[in-house]
Amino acid sequence: MSSRVTVRRTPKLFIGGKFPRSESGRSYEVTARDGTFLAQAAMASRKDARDAVEAARKAQPGWAGATAYNRGQVLYRVAELLEGRADQLTAEVAASDGDEDAAAAQVAASIDRLVWYAGWSDKITVVDGSQNPVAGPYFSFTTPEPTGVVAAFAPETPSLLGLVSVIAPVIVTGNTVVAVTSFTHPLPAVSLAEILATSDVPGGVVNLLTGDREELAPRLASHRDLDALDLTGFAGQDTTAYEEAAADSVTRVRRPGAPDEDWFAEPDPRRMLAFTEAKTVWHPIGT
Repeated sequence: MSSRVTVRRTPKLFIGGKFPRSESGRSYEVTARDGTFLAQAAMASRKDARDAVEAARKAQPGWAGATAYNRGQVLYRVAELLEGRADQLTAEVAASDGDEDAAAAQVAASIDRLVWYAGWSDKITVVDGSQNPVAGPYFSFTTPEPTGVVAAFAPETPSLLGLVSVIAPVIVTGNTVVAVTSFTHPLPAVSLAEILATSDVPGGVVNLLTGDREELAPRLASHRDLDALDLTGFAGQDTTAYEEAAADSVTRVRRPGAPDEDWFAEPDPRRMLAFTEAKTVWHPIGT
């Protein structure tokens, strides 16, 4: 009986609901903790980043126009599919980002995180909105609305939970996202992209780039069609240059948290509000 050649995985980018290779043709080697070769991941270029922002911009109006209930259902569907591939994701996380038990805990937490944010989809307006007391015959209401297109940098570890934790609060409020994944542990992100592509998430709502964040960050921070920048993945590093580049186009910036942030702790709902704008509507009474 002859032995067969293993079909090795060819991880690609996820842009606009499709899986292109990097336009630069570059890739980099992904290895397990013991040095075993796992795959050649695509090395995203500045052109790939521009394409991802363009795809996110095209998708943003439709996604923002969906009902909050619908967005919650979509996130829940992603959690369902992730649950169905939990064994595969656990193996991928364990290969480079922890032992089997730690990987299983991370996958379970990622599923729970999606369900947690799905539950917030039609409640965040109630929590952050208000009916304003005004002197005059008017109704005045303030409600949160999506900022628009957000570029987010996921932490290196935990590779899957960290990525889910930066994507979910962005999209649940109606934004679209271009997310740069963990450089050393990109394979769980590639599997997440496959799940997103087969779920109810419209193409372009989530775009995932694998590659060198130090190369991509200056391009994304200075991109004039971005509305917000989440620098979570740069915890413990100086992000002044990126913040200054973003300020030139009045892009909102969420600074990175502490390097020892506990990703398994319950999220702060204010993370969602970091990517919303307050809209106040006045309406006359009695006319």
